[in-house]
Amino acid sequence: MKWTPIAAIVVFGAMNVVGHATFQDLWVDGVDMGATCARLPLSNSPITNVASKDIACNAGTSPVSKKCSVAAGSTVTIEIHQQPGDRTCATEAIGGAHYGPVQAYLSSVSDSSAADGSTASWFKIFADTWAANPSGGSGDDDHWGTKDINTCCGRMDVKIPADLAAGDYLLRAEALALHTAGQSQGAQFYVTCFQLTVTGGGSAKPAGVSLPGAYEASDPGILVNIHAKLNSYTAPGPAVYAGGSTKSAGSPCAGCENTCKAARRRLRY
Repeated sequence: MKWTPIAAIVVFGAMNVVGHATFQDLWVDGVDMGATCARLPLSNSPITNVASKDIACNAGTSPVSKKCSVAAGSTVTIEIHQQPGDRTCATEAIGGAHYGPVQAYLSSVSDSSAADGSTASWFKIFADTWAANPSGGSGDDDHWGTKDINTCCGRMDVKIPADLAAGDYLLRAEALALHTAGQSQGAQFYVTCFQLTVTGGGSAKPAGVSLPGAYEASDPGILVNIHAKLNSYTAPGPAVYAGGSTKSAGSPCAGCENTCKAARRRLRY
């Protein structure tokens, strides 16, 4: 089958429910908190309208009673899988060649078990985006954050900046699938917000962006044909805050180095 954007839409339209996924669990310094502080989406379907309020914390989500306590400077691990409650490595965490960046944001709120995120100011604390494949090929042959999270059994480490002021925050985990992003509203955002209380730290209150507002449907990191060769790629949103962290796409796992033996299936057409 000749690979074109239209072919991608046809093929993935038949299998996208399988490929869809949800950030559903959180680890704090290696301690499994499960979904206790996660505002789980109603389904594993993506957000495609970046102007919708759902781009902040997903569709139909609501606060939960639990907050996860996290010390400033520590590491949390976000975990994504295709189906709720499925944390095995037998299948890809986000399947169907859903290639794209993985990013994380924080927002300071007065009460993370009450704030809905719609008026929040979000600052980016983590990004694992894109790197060219030295062997060449198209963009879907390149290294991507979602490929890394598949390799790592759905888990990715995110550093909580050490200089943050103590208080409540919403942690927004985002995977962006670009397999049908060559058309308007073809990019698929998989988002979950986790409710945190950050302890210790400093006094920093980083400036942020609005969601919706920070993303435009025409952004080059959102409206892009990854099935053609890419010379560069810039993920949507602001730069990573200086106290945050990045991961080079294609680099070894962080978050499950000793336990991950995830499926790594590559679809060919």
